[in-house]
Amino acid sequence: MFSFSDIIGQQEIGKRLRQEVQTGHIPHAQLFCGPEGVGKLSLALAYARYICCPHRTADDACGTCPSCVQWNKLVHPDVHFVFPIVKSAKEKKEVCDDYIKEWRQLLISTPYFTLNHWLNAMGTENGQAIIYAKESDEITRKLSLKASEGAYKIAIVWLPEKLHEVCANKLLKLLEEPPENTVFLLVSQAPDMILPTILSRTQRINIRKIEESQIVQALEEKYGVPSQDSKVLAHLANGNFIKALESIHLNEESKLFFDQFVSLMRLSYQRKIREMKQWSEQVAAMGRERQKSFLEYCQHMIRESFIYNLHQPEMNYMTVQEQNFTSRFAPFVNERNVTGIMNELTEAQQHIEQNVNPRMVFFDFSLKMIVLLKS
Repeated sequence: MFSFSDIIGQQEIGKRLRQEVQTGHIPHAQLFCGPEGVGKLSLALAYARYICCPHRTADDACGTCPSCVQWNKLVHPDVHFVFPIVKSAKEKKEVCDDYIKEWRQLLISTPYFTLNHWLNAMGTENGQAIIYAKESDEITRKLSLKASEGAYKIAIVWLPEKLHEVCANKLLKLLEEPPENTVFLLVSQAPDMILPTILSRTQRINIRKIEESQIVQALEEKYGVPSQDSKVLAHLANGNFIKALESIHLNEESKLFFDQFVSLMRLSYQRKIREMKQWSEQVAAMGRERQKSFLEYCQHMIRESFIYNLHQPEMNYMTVQEQNFTSRFAPFVNERNVTGIMNELTEAQQHIEQNVNPRMVFFDFSLKMIVLLKS
């Protein structure tokens, strides 16, 4: 568990990371970044475990030493996790350690997950998760301690783009003057949202989408999916292993997003203002993180609908249900309105990020769709 052998694809980067450890040239701060589902966190975990293992081989951690046994349960004393949380005054949960049990359970089940999966694991689906200012004191305290097991202390920061400004500035100071034998591994999906001063002090590792053949192999060998089905799912995943996993297991969120998207397009086309207002209230009840994911899904469907008009099936990445709808909807997305629709979706995302009233955001967007769909 948490080994290089468990990672889907990414062999070239894995080899490079192992060579860093073998030669003793371990950068004190690395930034793993790339799109969703490519294995960024998996690579960081395997790399950290490899650093900790005193009996590592050329290819992986040994898997049997005391360090590896601790890693199996994510209780290694020299490894510290930082991740977005939602404060809970009722349960007095204010820092990452207050959610460490849920974090370990999710990671042990699979290191391939999204922020929404993590929100569900915390039981805070409607919250907006960040890494709060108070966490900066926790990070400083933990890293000031002497390594108890090996030569290094390791801090794994998942989604550093969610850092509160105070926490980000404290992390910057630690990166500028790192404690002795400390390694920072930042795992980001939106590096452009990280403080430029933090970016400049990290070694960036860009992780690409996973090749279709490697997803096919993983689905067949690890999950027993028949060969033909694996090929279809791997193509739909478009390099995102999380999406491939969600295709195996019924994904209620994807179905909800699809139903809401179809409902919006039909109501806007038919100009049913009262029903559109009700629709906006339903989406507003989702919670901000899920609202942002829904807007990303809308962008996906608009993009796929536009590409569908090119009559190049290999360029489309949709489920059968999405294709059935798009075959009728695609003619309404064309070169005259596609840019306008995408711009409105981007603006809606920005407003949600800025905590604008979601009812107003989604109702306003639905009204604009009336005009855009007629273009």
